[in-house]
Amino acid sequence: MKFNPIAFIVNLAVPLIIGAIGAFFTASSVKTWYVTLTKPSFNPPNEIFAPVWSSLYVLIGISAYLVWQKRHTITRFPRTIAIYLIQLVLNLMWSFIFFYAHQLGVALFEIIALLIVIIINALVFYKIDKLAGLLFIPYILWVAFATVLTYNIFILN
Repeated sequence: MKFNPIAFIVNLAVPLIIGAIGAFFTASSVKTWYVTLTKPSFNPPNEIFAPVWSSLYVLIGISAYLVWQKRHTITRFPRTIAIYLIQLVLNLMWSFIFFYAHQLGVALFEIIALLIVIIINALVFYKIDKLAGLLFIPYILWVAFATVLTYNIFILN
């Protein structure tokens, strides 16, 4: 397939914009509310989160571009896009629920739903383009870790 720089940039921009919006909701609480929470011993330093999430959003965007390149061969392309967009919205909602609304219990249920939808998204993408699906593995692992972290923060607070 021929490389399409505009489509590539758009596919990268979508998750990065979602991440930026999530960062907006997160920023107001990281140095105020979040520092007051009791966290488990394995909680990473705050400086780790931005580069990890930025890297994950880039991988998500590359994955989406690989699927976009094969859009004409996908019989259920609207369903594929819907699953992709749902996981992005759930990703954004977690930041809002956890950091902005301070609803730890709701955030725990929401991140479990997010993890399930990410896994479904990865499987759907994998059927279309193996690399696109494999690029979701770091995202799955990080959100699985974030789920455990959210659970522990919920229990400790």
